[in-house]
Amino acid sequence: MLPAALLAVLLCPSHALARDFGQRGTVFPVIERDLLEQIHSRLTQMERSGETARLNEDLKRRTIARVNRPDPVAGIVRASEARRWHFDPTITLAADIRGANGELIHAAGTRVNPLDSVGLRAELLFLDGDDPDQLAWALKQNANAKLILVKGAPLELMKAGQRRFYFDQGGKLTERFGIRSVPARVRQQGRLLEISEIALPPRRMTAQ
Repeated sequence: MLPAALLAVLLCPSHALARDFGQRGTVFPVIERDLLEQIHSRLTQMERSGETARLNEDLKRRTIARVNRPDPVAGIVRASEARRWHFDPTITLAADIRGANGELIHAAGTRVNPLDSVGLRAELLFLDGDDPDQLAWALKQNANAKLILVKGAPLELMKAGQRRFYFDQGGKLTERFGIRSVPARVRQQGRLLEISEIALPPRRMTAQ
């Protein structure tokens, strides 16, 4: 059995055990403004002063400039010598591939070559859109080729040449294919892709 004193404490109401220890130290009122209130106040001030409109206009201007002239792909230079190699697009599946009804199409670990199912419909031509020589070369190639810029203004070129231009955003494709110089061509050869970097004639020096 519990000692009588301990039993009495356990049965005693909690408020009976409470004790006022008094105030220790200085107590200050909360004077900080609510965070949401501060944000709302700041936004209101910006709206009244016209700062919001200026920021929106600046964002619009920078967005348009970025769309028309994306950041150039880093590390890509004009080809000084021809280079050619083959690229195998085969991948090893990390997970099962199933159809709409759950049927197994390819099991995880299977090696799959996308070219067995879907061929490369058109050549890919990579070029520097600010280089007149590369631009002229690309426009003389197969009319169905996809023109992919690593530098330049795709929208301006589309308007000028009435031809669709793409951009290798972030250098994903050139990195994937191992392209270091342009102009470059990617085309299908059987179950492989043939990649060529083309060395154009040196630029003509203008007379001083």
